[in-house]
Amino acid sequence: MRAEFRTIFRRFLRDRRGNVAVIFAICCVPLITLVGSAIDYSRATQVRSKLQAAADAASVGAIAKASPGFAAAGSMTADGPITVGVTDAQNIFDANRANLTGYTLNSVTPTVVKSGSIINSTVSFTATINTMFLGVIGKTTLAMSGTSASTANMPLYVDFYLLLDNSPSMGVAATPTDITNLQAKTGGCAFACHDTSKKAGTSNYDIAKANGITTRIDVVRQASANLMDTAQNTQTYTNQFRMAIYDFGAASATIGLRNLFSLSSSLTSAKTAAGNIDLMSVAGQNDAFTADKDTPFTTIFPAINSAIASPGAGTSSAPLKYLFFVSDGVADESNASCLKTMYNSRWGNIAPRCQSPINPALCTTLKNRGIKIAVLYTTYQPPTDTWYSDWIAPFNAGTWGPSPNSEIAQNMQSCASPGFYFEVSPTQGISAAMNALFKKAVADARIAG
Repeated sequence: MRAEFRTIFRRFLRDRRGNVAVIFAICCVPLITLVGSAIDYSRATQVRSKLQAAADAASVGAIAKASPGFAAAGSMTADGPITVGVTDAQNIFDANRANLTGYTLNSVTPTVVKSGSIINSTVSFTATINTMFLGVIGKTTLAMSGTSASTANMPLYVDFYLLLDNSPSMGVAATPTDITNLQAKTGGCAFACHDTSKKAGTSNYDIAKANGITTRIDVVRQASANLMDTAQNTQTYTNQFRMAIYDFGAASATIGLRNLFSLSSSLTSAKTAAGNIDLMSVAGQNDAFTADKDTPFTTIFPAINSAIASPGAGTSSAPLKYLFFVSDGVADESNASCLKTMYNSRWGNIAPRCQSPINPALCTTLKNRGIKIAVLYTTYQPPTDTWYSDWIAPFNAGTWGPSPNSEIAQNMQSCASPGFYFEVSPTQGISAAMNALFKKAVADARIAG
């Protein structure tokens, strides 16, 4: 019996036919748990990815340029939360997760805040998903969370001050054809012949207007009006750009900085004011008021400096400041210390008279205050006029139009802030140049800000 038992036992020990089933039974539980975990985690990852996409859409959309939050930020005078932006972010998040199922959203927290010229938005969420397989090891849910953050730069606020030279030399005919026509109608005069003391309708300026002759002041007037349209079409907020318009005075009797239009965000009103820009009247050659010295840069620039408040960082309460200076760049004033003082014996006691390229040092004070100066130099069209030949031509070293040898052009460029100088003749398009300066200023402000 013992021998038989030992034989049966040895045969049992040698038998391997049930090992696979035993091993499978032993490994089944962890194997199912491992595969099930991968499935549960994959489901959780997919749900989180879709919730994260909803959060991204909400954080970006809540501060998009066309969003209610972005618009609301433009009217805020102080930093802080933007309630309408928070509501919009919540709505965007909900809309983007509307068809997503199989999870429980525990919380979603949108924030939209204005800080200076920056709008920050964040959308955070937490959620859970019920597991199908991990419950075997006691884990019935998986938690997930995510955050999306976005930033938008608000358009900067800019104040533009137009300083327009309306001195008599801006009554020069605008093109060679206009010069020829004006000389034919006035007996040959085309420069320094803007006497308005004559009977109404008989001054050279009246003759030019009556005969459809375009003068430089006409071109500047239209260019200034067109600029307001450009500003209107460019701004994001209705009060983003403000305009002020100044010239050198209505008449030689009251010469000096004149405010044609006070600083305002009403660009429609600014356009109307620009349409009223006109040439300064001069009551006769060598009139008793200024003796024809009607371009007093040395008094105009300190005055405009006083008129412009200190620039800010580009917020609605502290806008940036830009001065647009449009001129032919030649001073005509009583100034014995100017760059080129004229003593003309033909005019006796009228001397000293300064007809000289603008002194760039006059612009330095404004630039040192952080005010950007954009200069539009309107070059002369050369008339056949003895005064012009005697006193203006030498500044251009005998050349006309844009020229590296022109002292007028060099000084006007030195007056401008870097990158804000345009030199054009009226035939090249003053309006286009002024619009280009405006767009460059807006782009420059955005980069600097």
